[in-house]
Amino acid sequence: MTTFKLHTIETAPEGSKEMLQAALKQNGFIPNLYGIMAESPEVLKAYNQMNQLFMETSLSPVEKNIVWLTISHNNQCHYCMAIHSMVAQMFKLSEEMIEALRNGQPLNDTKLEALRKFTALLVEKRGWASDVEVQEFIEAGYSQKNVLEIIVGIGQKTISNYVNHLAHTPLDKVIEDFKWEAPKKDGCCNK
Repeated sequence: MTTFKLHTIETAPEGSKEMLQAALKQNGFIPNLYGIMAESPEVLKAYNQMNQLFMETSLSPVEKNIVWLTISHNNQCHYCMAIHSMVAQMFKLSEEMIEALRNGQPLNDTKLEALRKFTALLVEKRGWASDVEVQEFIEAGYSQKNVLEIIVGIGQKTISNYVNHLAHTPLDKVIEDFKWEAPKKDGCCNK
């Protein structure tokens, strides 16, 4: 197994130091994901910029959290499922909703379930949603703009999900209580 370096501000390449300092200031700690991404300042910068852009979308905080958890569940990312479960709790998503998202189960809210289902579909089909599937999503109360905004979230989470897959990113102490394991299924991805 390849071991990826978990950088600190002191060990990070020059181009990553400032971003790690900003993460420390914002969170009170440097997330392990950032410590690993710091090896490539370009990856860390891309992830941060995608996060900023996704935060600027018209989706509500609840909807953003649904998108993040749905993508991370479908990509089976142990780290992002844990951290976004904690973030979802901070944004006051109900425990019932968080559990459903962690288990890939339908949500009790029709509109939010349409968001979860459509996001999962985009990830699973790599963006190849049919016209009917897009129209169903729009008829659930969303817009063409929302369709495109979800793609920003997918871009952001794909960066972190793939980094975590390759690096086997250890959970930060603050998210250990939100540990998540991918359900066992046939295929390439479970070890």
